[in-house]
Amino acid sequence: MFDSLDDWLIIAVVAGILFYGSSKIPQLAHSLGRSVGEFKKGRIEVEREIKAEQASANASTAPGPSH
Repeated sequence: MFDSLDDWLIIAVVAGILFYGSSKIPQLAHSLGRSVGEFKKGRIEVEREIKAEQASANASTAPGPSH
């Protein structure tokens, strides 16, 4: 009966309406969207810092020119 993701999505939406009411759903969706956006920004910032650390570590361990 609940074999597909669509069935579970419909159940989740109905449950959300029952628990929060139809007026709160847009507010919850907006908050969720902002949270996801902040998470993505944080992830990108952490990835950038990791790449910078790796680049500086590689630059400091690279052998210099021999004379």
